[in-house]
Amino acid sequence: MFSLKGKTVVVTGGAKGIGRGISLAMARCGAQVVVSGRDAQALDAVAAQLRALDVEALTVQGDITRADDRQRLIQATLERFGVINGWINNAGSAAPSDVGPLDTIDEGQWDRVVDLNLKAAFFAAQAAARSMTQGGSIVNISSRSASYPNPGTGHYGAAKAALENLTRTMAAEWGHRGIRVNAVAPGVVMTDELAKVFNTESRIRRQVETVPLQRLGTPDDIGPLCAYLVSDESSWTSGALIPVNGGSFVPMGYLGYLHRVNAQGNNT
Repeated sequence: MFSLKGKTVVVTGGAKGIGRGISLAMARCGAQVVVSGRDAQALDAVAAQLRALDVEALTVQGDITRADDRQRLIQATLERFGVINGWINNAGSAAPSDVGPLDTIDEGQWDRVVDLNLKAAFFAAQAAARSMTQGGSIVNISSRSASYPNPGTGHYGAAKAALENLTRTMAAEWGHRGIRVNAVAPGVVMTDELAKVFNTESRIRRQVETVPLQRLGTPDDIGPLCAYLVSDESSWTSGALIPVNGGSFVPMGYLGYLHRVNAQGNNT
């Protein structure tokens, strides 16, 4: 992969799932990696893996939706390494308790999902950009949910769609400062959390059948592209929205929705 030796890269939500895969990809390319997240045990585990790859690693526990925690992450990184070259805005999700049909979503569910996936991502990117006095690269982790119907997680898709729009505006406004901003939109990636949802062979098979490459993604499939976008080899790439989905453009949520509707119809 591309060399990131001498570069410092921050990965939010970088201790689990896709974020962990990104953190390890950065380390394999030689970067100094700063990982943030809320789970202290997971942070310790990924730090050990990063150091085993013979790179410097720093973990900063905190909640990216909190302004003081975002600033503490910036300060800790600059105090340790003096510079931020890459910032991967990976933290984001929708808790099972916060999803549901649009006609049942309440304001609390909406706010928790949008605050994490849009508001926190924007202000984290803003804080990173302010610290990149010598230029740098910001990568926003979006989702294919940004581009397609998402029954059950409509507010998550809306937040990711807005993040993609902001990505292009960030690229336009910050480009003259040498800051590149791009978005990566993963398809269905089989993380430990998703495995709790895709817990039957039939559910997995329905998804695999929509993927031309005939497999679901893994956390290690996303990191290499992020490494490229941080590297000097991508120095003329900015404002791009790049899907990584095995060639699949079928909405995950829509398949589940159709399955539920058909099941209800068969019971009437």
